[in-house]
Amino acid sequence: MSTLSHLFRNVGKTLIAQACRSELAFAAPTRSTRLLSTAGADIKEMQAMESFSDVYNANFSLAWDRVTKLKKPVLAAVNGFALGGGCELAMMCDIIYAGEKAQFGQPEITLGTIPGAGGTQRLTHAIGKSKAMEMILTGNRISAQEAEKAGLVSKVFPPDQLVNEAVKTAEKMASFSKTIVAICKECVNASYNMTLTEGLHFEKRFFNATFSTHDRKEGMTAFVEKRAPDFKDC
Repeated sequence: MSTLSHLFRNVGKTLIAQACRSELAFAAPTRSTRLLSTAGADIKEMQAMESFSDVYNANFSLAWDRVTKLKKPVLAAVNGFALGGGCELAMMCDIIYAGEKAQFGQPEITLGTIPGAGGTQRLTHAIGKSKAMEMILTGNRISAQEAEKAGLVSKVFPPDQLVNEAVKTAEKMASFSKTIVAICKECVNASYNMTLTEGLHFEKRFFNATFSTHDRKEGMTAFVEKRAPDFKDC
């Protein structure tokens, strides 16, 4: 296995393992981005590839694709440079928080290629065609503040507060019914691949289905009785 393929797989496996161990998966794309950028090792490896089959068989982002299939929320905390694959990995997550000095970009155009792990697709969905075109066709980066304004990032924090704030959000989501959280996530993600009419129908079916769960009854009963709910994840 090549060094780069191994690195991509390790990042994916780490995220999957976290999801299996804990109530909430937590991703930190900045660390993977730093590794991918060290001494240009990843570029040197890709530069040596000379055919379609070389790249096709390497399938760098295969392990990362599994991140998008997780039922548990994945929260990315970006505290540095999320460029190329790092930006693409962050966009595979459900929520992105950024440190004040973080930067985002898809610089593949400067290397004579294009984003290959969702950059042209997810970035366009996140910030719109015009801004995505500008970033991808120029290789220009945007700051954390610009990313928040464009809708790519949910919130921006001072670097020393970033992880703590991300953990707070993770803990809040983890306090709710894991079953209902997973249903919410599935409905939001479905909106990317459906018309509004189809999406509303999809949502309504799941809304109705929640009335057969213990946690829906417990949540409403607790509200009426003015007490904290005791969710059982069923």
